[in-house]
Amino acid sequence: MRALLRPPRRHWWGIAWLAGYIGTIFAANWALATFGVLPLFGLAVPAGTLFAGLAFTLRDLTQDTLGRVWTVTAILVGAMLSAAASPQFALASGAAFLFSELADFLVYTPIRERHFLGAVLLSNTAGLVLDSVLFLVLAFGTLDFLAGQVVGKLSMTAVAVVVLGLLRWARPAALLEAV
Repeated sequence: MRALLRPPRRHWWGIAWLAGYIGTIFAANWALATFGVLPLFGLAVPAGTLFAGLAFTLRDLTQDTLGRVWTVTAILVGAMLSAAASPQFALASGAAFLFSELADFLVYTPIRERHFLGAVLLSNTAGLVLDSVLFLVLAFGTLDFLAGQVVGKLSMTAVAVVVLGLLRWARPAALLEAV
C-alpha cells in the first residue's frame, strides 16, 4: 500500500530540475547585478550568462518531468526571486525567458521523442539566441554583448548535452527515468 502512495522517482527528479531551473534564473540575475560584465573567451559577457545557459537544459528537463505549466511557473518564480537582486534585470530576464520558452516549445517538444539530445541542442540554440537578443535590448538597450552571450550560453549547452549523453549512455537505474 505504501508503494502506491509514494510519488514516482520521476516526480522527485522533476522537483530537482525545477529547483535547479529556478535557482539558475535567480543566479543569472544575481551574478549580473553583483559582477556586471566580465571577459569570457575574449568577449564582454554579462556575468549571469553561464547560469542562463544552463537554465535552458534544466527547462527542458523540467518540462519533461513536470510539464509546461510548471516550467512557465518556474520562470515567473525565478523572475520574482530575481527582483530581490535587481528589478531591472529581473524584468528583462523574465520576459526573455518567457519568449524563449515559446521557441523552446516549438523546437524541443516535437523533436524530443525521436532524438532527445538533438532536441536539447536545437531548442537551447533557438532559445538562447532569442533570449539573448530580448534580454540585451530590455536590460541594456543594446546588442553589444550579443556575441559573448551566445558563445557563453552555447558553451553551457555543449557541456549539458555531453553530461546528459554520458548519463543516458551509462543508464544508472536512478537516472533512467529522469533523462
